[in-house]
Amino acid sequence: MNEIGLSRRATVHDVARAAGVSLATVDRVLNGRPGVRAATAEKVEAAIAAIGFQRDLSASLLARARDLKLTFIIPDGSNEFMARLAEAVRRRASQALSERMHIQTRRIKPLDGDALAHSLDGLDPRDCDCAIIVASQAPSVVAAVDAASRRGVVVMTLVSDLPDSQRRHFIGIDNVAAGRTAGALLGRFLPQGGKVAVIAGSLHLRDHADRLAGFAAVLEAEFAGVAIIGPIEGHDERSQTATLVGDLLARHPDLAGVYNLGAGNAGLVAALQASGRAGAIRVIAHELTEPTRRGLQSGAIDVVLDQNPDGEIRAALAAARSLALGGNGSAVIDPIEIGIFLRDNLR
Repeated sequence: MNEIGLSRRATVHDVARAAGVSLATVDRVLNGRPGVRAATAEKVEAAIAAIGFQRDLSASLLARARDLKLTFIIPDGSNEFMARLAEAVRRRASQALSERMHIQTRRIKPLDGDALAHSLDGLDPRDCDCAIIVASQAPSVVAAVDAASRRGVVVMTLVSDLPDSQRRHFIGIDNVAAGRTAGALLGRFLPQGGKVAVIAGSLHLRDHADRLAGFAAVLEAEFAGVAIIGPIEGHDERSQTATLVGDLLARHPDLAGVYNLGAGNAGLVAALQASGRAGAIRVIAHELTEPTRRGLQSGAIDVVLDQNPDGEIRAALAAARSLALGGNGSAVIDPIEIGIFLRDNLR
């Protein structure tokens, strides 16, 4: 037992002192709010473990007569970012047990609304208090979210929102702002204008549709010399994206830029390198994964917009705790901050 534990219960003040950070930073980490660097959050979590800090959450959940049960439903497949999300959930699961939260993860076929709806329909409120899902806008998914809510399962959306449903909260970045950021950067990269191809995973995903809307709005308002080709759907799959980009490069020898607002970036980089035009075309992609990191390092990708899966999972757990302790009250969920990475500032 640590020295604090021998005499009294550790407090947030003890955590702040042990981690060498402010109380506000400790509060952000404990409640999953943005504005904390990954390295700082790790220091806070290490201090929590070292001094044995425990929130009063356990006592509050104990009063509910049972633990809080959460189910994450995340797409499977070759999307590296979804794999990072699932890994972030796995890392949090053991820590959550000490706070009387039990977490299970279900992986489903990507971009399959019926598979997601079927998984939601199978949730029993006796075994699941809250479902956190990466949603598509398929009518079957909206119906399943609403049905789960009526059965007493709280549903929150992660990464991609479903605002026209009875979902309780959305955890993710402002995707319109992300698209606007990509448009502002590409517009500045191409002062003489030119053709820019847009690759999407699926425009049935709200996050992809929002990114496209923000991207197009900025180019139309501020960079009239930039012309959009597409969007073309690569279904977040690397081989399909490689084929699409290879075809675009062959048909448009004057292509000046590419914005991939979805996944499949390993295929994007492979096609650029195979064409011999990697580094000559300005490229913006999403999510700092191994393929995009290699793309930045090689010069095939100029900028990566990242949404920090660890931060999103922390925020999801904080929202679930808030709902469990506050009944029908609202949890305050701030958008996840958008990270901007170039080769020069890679972690």
